[in-house]
Amino acid sequence: MMAQALLPQFTIAELVFQVYHSGLLTLTHRQQLRNAILEQALTEEDQTAINRLLHAVRRGWLKVVD
Repeated sequence: MMAQALLPQFTIAELVFQVYHSGLLTLTHRQQLRNAILEQALTEEDQTAINRLLHAVRRGWLKVVD
């Protein structure tokens, strides 16, 4: 629960924009995604955006960094 308090509030759309803009999926981004998936009722649009991020990582279009 402590980590959640340290992470800023965001929308999935903002997070996806940040990741695609930088080309990097950081540890903070991954924590934010995990929290959103576990604690929020995601819309179909949010689920699609997350799936696109994962697809981009698998294809090598985005780089996962620590």
